[in-house]
Amino acid sequence: LANRAEMKEDKSLWIDGHEVAVVYMRCGYHPDQYPTEKEWEARLMMERSLAIKSPSISYHLAGTKKVQQELAKPGQVERFLGDKAQIESVRDIFTGLYSLDHDEVGNKSYEAAISSPEKFVLKPQREGGGNNVYGADIKPFLEKIKDSEERNAYILMDRIQPPITTNYMVRPGQAKAKLVDVISELGIFGYVIGDKNTIHTNKYVGQMLRTKLSHVDEGGVAAGLGALDSVYLVDAGRCCLT
Repeated sequence: LANRAEMKEDKSLWIDGHEVAVVYMRCGYHPDQYPTEKEWEARLMMERSLAIKSPSISYHLAGTKKVQQELAKPGQVERFLGDKAQIESVRDIFTGLYSLDHDEVGNKSYEAAISSPEKFVLKPQREGGGNNVYGADIKPFLEKIKDSEERNAYILMDRIQPPITTNYMVRPGQAKAKLVDVISELGIFGYVIGDKNTIHTNKYVGQMLRTKLSHVDEGGVAAGLGALDSVYLVDAGRCCLT
């Protein structure tokens, strides 16, 4: 794009003589995907153009761990939502997110992780799975970066303990599906179209259930660690006995 695309005076984006209507960000989520200034210039050109970005830089940043950490702080959701019931509904799906910055708050989170690493997950500003640090691995990892600036790039999150169920898992290289203990994660798909002033449309369009073995940490389907699944709804009394 840096070599072939251009933005005209009316902010339209063109490449090889064709106007671009939608820019889909297949990559550009990791810092190493911007090795030179040319990549940054191309991203800036796309963001300044009239083309629809999926995602735009605003929604890209909203999905980062650091921004999610800030949104979880008291009073932040209230900046964007006015209805009390809606605010409580949003906060109900939050889990604990803690800064590891070199300050009093970050040092307190650091000590909590060192003393009880099994309660947390350590997450960097990366997507796609395989980047998180879990359980017993947290303590030596944090001790290694204790006094470095790299520590600021991580956040600490309460580890979610989902209910364990049994299901048949189909895996490559296995002749038969095996009945195993698994845990699942439900992802909700939607789309939102808006600009800096107005949300024009914001709709739910589907869901995906990912299931993995109960004893493994990472569960990415593309990475071969999880499997696609289907939702089967039952009442809470049958599913989650206490």
